[in-house]
Amino acid sequence: MENSSNRSQNVHIGNIRSIEYGVNVISGTTDVANFKISVFSPEIVRVQINRLDRFYPNPYSVIVEEDNEVKVTLKKLDQQTIIITEKLEVLVNHFPFHIKYKDKSGQILNEDDEAFSVSWLGTEVTNYKKLQAQEKFIGLGEKTGNLNRAGAAYTNWNTDYFAYGVGDDPLYMSIPFYIGILENRAYGIFFDNTHKSIFNFGASNRRFMYYAADDGDMDYYFIHDETVESIISSYTYLTGRMEMPPLWTLGFQQCRYSYYPESEVLTLANTFRDKKMPADVIYLDIHHMEKYKVFTFDGEKFPNPEQMIQKLKAKGFRVVVIMDPGIKVEKGYDPYDDGKEKDLFVKFPDGQEYEGQVWPGWCTFPDFTMEKTRKWWGEKMKFYKDAGVDGYWTDMNEPASWGQFTPNLINFDYEGEQVSHRKARNIYGMQMAKAAKEGAEIQNIEERPFVLTRSGFSGVQRYAAAWTGDNVSNDAHMLAGIRLVNSLGISGVSFAGYDIGGFAGEASKGLFARWISIAAFAPLFRAHSMINSNDAEPWAFGEEVEEIARNYMMLRYQLLPTIYSGFYKSSKFGTPIVSSLAISYSYDEKIYQGAYQNQYLFCDSFLIAPVDSHTLITKVYLPEGDWYYLYDDLFYNGKSEVYIESPLSYLPVFVKSGAVFTMQSSIQHTGEANDGKLHIHLYHGKGQFTYTHYEDDGVSKSHLDGNYHMREIIWDSTIKVLSIGSSEGEFPSAYDTLVIHLHGFSSKTIQHKGQDIKSSQGEFAFLDKLTEFDPLPDHFHPYHKISDLKTFMIPNQQDSFTIQF
Repeated sequence: MENSSNRSQNVHIGNIRSIEYGVNVISGTTDVANFKISVFSPEIVRVQINRLDRFYPNPYSVIVEEDNEVKVTLKKLDQQTIIITEKLEVLVNHFPFHIKYKDKSGQILNEDDEAFSVSWLGTEVTNYKKLQAQEKFIGLGEKTGNLNRAGAAYTNWNTDYFAYGVGDDPLYMSIPFYIGILENRAYGIFFDNTHKSIFNFGASNRRFMYYAADDGDMDYYFIHDETVESIISSYTYLTGRMEMPPLWTLGFQQCRYSYYPESEVLTLANTFRDKKMPADVIYLDIHHMEKYKVFTFDGEKFPNPEQMIQKLKAKGFRVVVIMDPGIKVEKGYDPYDDGKEKDLFVKFPDGQEYEGQVWPGWCTFPDFTMEKTRKWWGEKMKFYKDAGVDGYWTDMNEPASWGQFTPNLINFDYEGEQVSHRKARNIYGMQMAKAAKEGAEIQNIEERPFVLTRSGFSGVQRYAAAWTGDNVSNDAHMLAGIRLVNSLGISGVSFAGYDIGGFAGEASKGLFARWISIAAFAPLFRAHSMINSNDAEPWAFGEEVEEIARNYMMLRYQLLPTIYSGFYKSSKFGTPIVSSLAISYSYDEKIYQGAYQNQYLFCDSFLIAPVDSHTLITKVYLPEGDWYYLYDDLFYNGKSEVYIESPLSYLPVFVKSGAVFTMQSSIQHTGEANDGKLHIHLYHGKGQFTYTHYEDDGVSKSHLDGNYHMREIIWDSTIKVLSIGSSEGEFPSAYDTLVIHLHGFSSKTIQHKGQDIKSSQGEFAFLDKLTEFDPLPDHFHPYHKISDLKTFMIPNQQDSFTIQF
């Protein structure tokens, strides 16, 4: 019999007993375990360890395999094996087994605690790492707390958490990937284990940090590159990148729990259009269903959903419906009868179907870890597609149930492995999102799918956007939501947002005004509020807030060319659209301070400085480089702290010197044509800045076959030239005229095609002035038209051209 002490005390991996060398891989045995170390790219090395006869990898997250073509040097020594790539050195020490990682200059990136390295406590497996001086930790996806996670610990266990606190953990989504930042270098670790896991970054001890899982393999990927952005790109090389979403999903989205009956939905749509407040999406929450049963409409509240949706489409709206996984146990209800007949539901080990209570009552749960279940779910989605639905909102997919304590012994297929809830829970929501995405594609092969999910795991970005769940209407939650979305961006989930105004509770006038101004610079721009609360639409808080909201909603739509181009970049490289300053300014101590940790870059050009709803003057940290205040072009030097007036009518926003971004005319929804003018804004600055402008039809997948329009716009201060590259792709641009706005330029001579061209004084304002409500003194109005702006127009053309200053 096994000695009980082996289960109650730490068991270390021990010494290497045997070792084999393959092509870019080493493997072998230790005193108690098997190991395999393989090279995936010059930047990525994978480590697998367990005490069983074979490895049991997660089949869902990583979509690439090790690359045998990578140039690798193996040094085979008596006490050590060294794996060398172009980017890093991996020192595998034999006695005892422990690993040290160095960069190509020989600096230590990360190393195991030699005494514990990889160890077991019962089935729990842990990797202990030495804490290094001043080491910072960022990432882990949807986690509350500070930007720098040093000194804290976190649990990955997908949890339905209504009205969570701003320091509570865990929440709905688990992404076991973090980035360690040292004095002048960084690394990333992705722990690919779907069991409940812990990341301890030095909480309650000062010897080590560690990550541990309740069971399963020690299976992690070590990543190193020159920049944090490149590390994120390498992580998404492993786990995948989002596909280009439909353009309409980048517009304003309005949701409530719930809008009904259909007359209220139509009134909502009419009010947006009557008030000239741009919007693209209306959601139908659980009250659209008959007794909360998925794949139904309530015949009394929505007697003719097809007709209602057609009316909404005629006004330029798309419709998204909620889909919960719980299938009501009810004979005669087709999804239940059909799923039971086809043996698709989660079961107890004795074969009886597991039932839990959710909105419809007692429910069974489809086993989304089984391919035939995912396909079946996609087929059921025809019900919604036939009604004209455009998008799908997968909620309650942790999976959630009343009582919030799903029995661990229930079984899941897990692609044939047959595992318990302990291993399957964290992956369940991601697989439901996958089923929804693939189902949407099956039902409408002509259009790109849109899925929004509450729960997920590493790789969920391939299938869905995410939102941060049931937040609360207060300033602390507003600012915490910014950190959550920024952290999701660090962790590969670029398309993310929060419920504007807060879901639980009721927003004050000031809170809603501030929240919607910040959210205009978020990837997902969605307002959502709870049942039995006051109206929370953008016009529901009085005239002043309505004007502020309209201003920022219109600015969002004017910036759509930049935002869509930002999504294109993210789809290609996996880098975030909202970027914590820790990505571009990783080694600047200031950006981790509590006063500045919420600041972020939006689409590379804009520095957003969020401020709560009560603060009328705020201190902003401007990192390295020079900066322009968005609304009046006031110039600031970088590496400085500045005080900025911040009444509710404007949010502190700065533009990076040298930046280029694009805008268009105001529109009421993404299906409406613009005026044909593409406004290119260039801010004078030193160095070189590249902006890639991207267009396609915004709906179909034809861009994958070359039906897109793309061109690079490059500002080079050394030669004082703005270069606009030749267009790529077969899609005709939506813009026939380029309007170029020069910010901060003193030059009076501008040449295009060797000829002097005249510029006029600027006539541009980023927001309309709120004359009736503006609280600022007369001598300072950020909404006035920028006085020293230079503007000129030229016809758009396919060929490349330059503008010389």
